[in-house]
Amino acid sequence: MIELHSSHYKKACFALALGSFIVFCNLYLFQPMLPLMAQEFGVSATAINWVLAATTLMLAMCLIPWAIASEIVGRRVIMLVSLSLLPVVGSIMAFSNSLITLTILRAVMGISVAGFIAVAVAYMAEEFTPKALMVAVGSYISANSLGGIVGRLYGGIVSEHYSWHLAVLGLAGFSLVGAIIVIKLLPKQQHFKPNRQGFRVHGEHLLQHIKQPILWIAMLIGGINFALFVNLYSVSGFRLVAAPFNLPLSWAALIFLCYLSGTFTARLSGKWANRFSPVSGMLLGGVISLLGMWLGLVESRAMILISLLLISSGAFFTHSLAYAWVSKHAQVAKATATAMYLVHYYVGGSVGGFILIYCWQHGRWGSVVAGGTVLYSAMFILCGLLAREAEKSKAEMIEQLG
Repeated sequence: MIELHSSHYKKACFALALGSFIVFCNLYLFQPMLPLMAQEFGVSATAINWVLAATTLMLAMCLIPWAIASEIVGRRVIMLVSLSLLPVVGSIMAFSNSLITLTILRAVMGISVAGFIAVAVAYMAEEFTPKALMVAVGSYISANSLGGIVGRLYGGIVSEHYSWHLAVLGLAGFSLVGAIIVIKLLPKQQHFKPNRQGFRVHGEHLLQHIKQPILWIAMLIGGINFALFVNLYSVSGFRLVAAPFNLPLSWAALIFLCYLSGTFTARLSGKWANRFSPVSGMLLGGVISLLGMWLGLVESRAMILISLLLISSGAFFTHSLAYAWVSKHAQVAKATATAMYLVHYYVGGSVGGFILIYCWQHGRWGSVVAGGTVLYSAMFILCGLLAREAEKSKAEMIEQLG
C-alpha cells in the first residue's frame, strides 16, 4: 500500500491531481464563452447552453458504465484512456464551425472526462493506506476546483481576446502534455483484483450499494451539497449583473476565483477526518456554507464576496469528506460506488438549478435564502442519519469480533 509522504505517494498524488486539473479544465472551459458563442451562432442563451449541458449530461450517464469497465480491466487503464481522449476530441472540436457538430463533440467530451472522474478515487482507495487516502482525496478535490477555476478564466480571456477556437486548441495541446506526464508518473496498480463476472453481477453490486444506508445517505448529502454550491454561484452571477450592482459580465465572472477557498479547505478535510469524525466534518461544512448564504442578505459587494468564499469553503469540505466516505465504506465494487456518488452529485447540481433559480426569479435573494435553508436543513438531517448508521455499523463490527 502507498504510505503517506512516501515517494510513491508524492508521484501518485501529483499525477492524480494533474489528471483531475486537466479533466475539469476541459469540463468547464465553455461556461464563460456561452454569451460570445450565442452571438456568433445567432442563437438564444437557452440553445447555446446545450454546449455545456451536453457535456454534463453525458458525464452523468457514463460514470457507472466506465466504473463497471474498470472493475474488469483496472482503474489505471480507464483513467489513462480517458485522459488520452481529451486532446483528440479537443483538437477536432477546435475546427468545428457547426453548432450541432460542436454540441455532439462536447457530448463526446463528457463521455471522455467521465472515465477519469468515475474511477480516480477507487484507485486511491485500493492503492493508498487509509490515512494516506483521506489526505490524497483532499488534494484530488483541490485539483478539481482549481481546474474548474482555471478552465473558466482561461476560456473567458482567450475567447474574448482571440477566439474560442484558439482557446479549445490551446487546451487540447496542454491536455496532451499533461496526459503524457500522468502516464509516466501514475504507479501501476498492485492491489486491484479484476471482476469479470458479467454485467448482471455489476448490476447486483449497484443494488447492494443502494441497500446500504451508510453509502446512499452520504450520496444524498453530496448531491444536496452540490445542488446548493453550484447554483448559489449561478444565482450570484445573475444578482451581480442586475440592479443595484450592475457589474459587467466579465467582472461578475470573476466570482469563480472564490472557488480557491474550497481548494484550501478540501486539503484540510483529510486532516479533519484523521482526527475527528468525518460526519461531523460534513455537518461543519454545511454550517459554514449556510452562514455564507445568510451573509449574502447584506446588499454589499464585499459581503457577497465573503459570502461566496464561505459557501465554497464549506461545500468543498463537505464534498471531500462525503466522497472519501463512500469509497472507504463500499465493501465491493468501489469504483461503482464512487460513480454512484458522482451521479447523485451532478444530478443534484441540475435539479438544484431549477429550485434556486426559480426562487431568484420570484423573490430575489431573500427567496433564494429561504429555499436554500430548506435544502441545508435536509442535508443536516441526513448527516444525523449517517452518524447513526456509522454507530450501528461500528457496534455490529465490535459484536462480530467479540
